[in-house]
Amino acid sequence: MIPDDRGLRELRQGVRDLCAGFPDGYWRDLDARREYPEEFVRAMTGAGYLAALIPKEYGGMGLDLTAACAILEEANRSGANANPAHAQMYVMGTLLRHGSEDQKVEYLPKIAAGELRLQAFGVTEPEAGTDTTQISTFAEKRGDRYVVNGRKIYISRVQHSDLMVLLARTTPIEEVEKRSDGLSVFIVDLRDVGDRLKVKRRRVMMNNFTNELEFDGVEVPARNLIGEEGKGLRYVMDGMNAERILIAAECVGDSRFFIDRATKRANERVVFGRPIGQNQGVQFPIARAYASVEAADLMTRKAAALFDRNDKCGAEANMAKLLAADASWEAANVAVQTFGGYGVDAEYDVERKFRETRLYQVAPISTNLILSYLAQHVLGLPRSF
Repeated sequence: MIPDDRGLRELRQGVRDLCAGFPDGYWRDLDARREYPEEFVRAMTGAGYLAALIPKEYGGMGLDLTAACAILEEANRSGANANPAHAQMYVMGTLLRHGSEDQKVEYLPKIAAGELRLQAFGVTEPEAGTDTTQISTFAEKRGDRYVVNGRKIYISRVQHSDLMVLLARTTPIEEVEKRSDGLSVFIVDLRDVGDRLKVKRRRVMMNNFTNELEFDGVEVPARNLIGEEGKGLRYVMDGMNAERILIAAECVGDSRFFIDRATKRANERVVFGRPIGQNQGVQFPIARAYASVEAADLMTRKAAALFDRNDKCGAEANMAKLLAADASWEAANVAVQTFGGYGVDAEYDVERKFRETRLYQVAPISTNLILSYLAQHVLGLPRSF
C-alpha cells in the first residue's frame, strides 16, 4: 500500500476496529439468509462514518471524498460488504452540492444522527437501462406537489431507508431540445408514500437488498425538488462521479481482501512437502494482482482529489472505477485458484466476496460503457452507440 499522507491512518484504524466486531461468520450467516446487516449499519452510523461527507455544522464529520474512500475501502478489506451502507455517502453529492439550505437543515442533521436513513437512489428503469435520458417515470406538477408514476428496477435498500433520491421526467422527452433536459431530482420521504409505492424484492447473485418499484400516484411536496426543475441529470451525474470513486475504493478494499487471504493461504498450505506459495505458478498471479490494485488505488486517489477540489473528474472517476473493478475481479479469481476447492467453499468466505465484487463489472456502470465514454469524450473517437 502506498504511504498514507492525508492523515487518515487513525480513521482507517477506527474502521478496522469497528469491523473486527463483525467477523466473517457474521457476514456468512447474513449471506446464507439474505438478510440486511442491520447491526453493522447501526454501528457505522453510531461511529459517524456514514455521515463522513456531511459538514460539521449539520452534525456530520465534515470529511472529504478521499476520507470517505478510506472508510469504505477498509470496510471491504476487513471482509465486510460496504454496499448496504455506501449509498448514504454517494447520494450526499447531490444533496450537498445542489440541495437548498432548507433541505439541508431539514434532513442532514437527522441523517447524521441516525434518525433518518438516506440509502436509496432511484434512477434505473427496466426499459431505459443505462441510457438515463430515456427514463419514463414522470413527475407531474400539480399545485404545491408533484405526482409520480412509473417503474424503477434494481433500486437497493428501499426497505431500510427513510428517504430516497429520485430522478424522474418533468417534461416529456419529445418536448425538449436536448434529451438530457427535462429530468428532475426529488427527495422522496418513503414513510409517507403508503401503498402508492409497490416494492418487490429481486433475488440476485449476492446478498443485496435490490428491488423493483412501481409508483402509482406517489405525491412529493414541491419543496422536495432538488435544484432547478429540468436540470436534474446534471445534478445526478455529479453524484455519479462520487459514486464511481467510492465504489472504486470498495473494489480496492475487495482486492486487498483477496490478496491478503491468498497470500496467507499460499504461505500456510503445504502440498508435496512445500508451501504452495513457493511455486511461481501460485505466487506470480498474486504478485500481478497486487500490482494491479496498487495502480487502481493511485487512480482512485487522483479522482477523489479532483472531486474534492471541485475540478472536473469525469474521466478520472470512470477510469478509477474501471481499473479498480478489473483489479478486484483479477484478485478474486487469483484467490479462488490459490484456495483451490476450498475457494468455492462458503466456510472460507472467498466465494462470498467473489460474488460481491463481480457486481462491479456491470454496476453502477458497465466497464464497456466506461470504455466507450473514454473513447468518445477523452480520445475524440466517433460515438459508438
